[in-house]
Amino acid sequence: MPRPRKPHQFKVIDGTVQKCRSSPPSLEVAVLDDVPPAPDWLPNAHAKKEWTRIAKILVENKILTDAALTALGHLCALHGKIAQLWAAGEAPTGHLYAQYRALCNDFGLTPKHDKVHPVATKEKGNPFEKFTGKGPPAANKGKRKK
Repeated sequence: MPRPRKPHQFKVIDGTVQKCRSSPPSLEVAVLDDVPPAPDWLPNAHAKKEWTRIAKILVENKILTDAALTALGHLCALHGKIAQLWAAGEAPTGHLYAQYRALCNDFGLTPKHDKVHPVATKEKGNPFEKFTGKGPPAANKGKRKK
């Protein structure tokens, strides 16, 4: 069975969009700019905390849409249920884990799919600069020292 097609917004994030190969998405849904508040129906504090954590990640990466809020709520509710079971000393069933993993895959939150990429916040310099007193290789502008 072939892999499912990668959604258009994930191609944009990955930088692999090609106009000749991409067809326009069948449904255009606006991406949310702010983290929405957690729904009232989430079962416990673990679920509400997970909503805050994951919604922030998805909004920053421009993945969360208004249409995905219910699925995100179910993901957080499952997380809350699993955390509650572990706290009570019980093991969650494989079925709960399968549902949780499937929803994580839908949002690209698993390492396998690698749809959410960390944003580099700090530019790396030369780690040996403190020992040699020389700047990064780019400072030499491609010239060899003689």
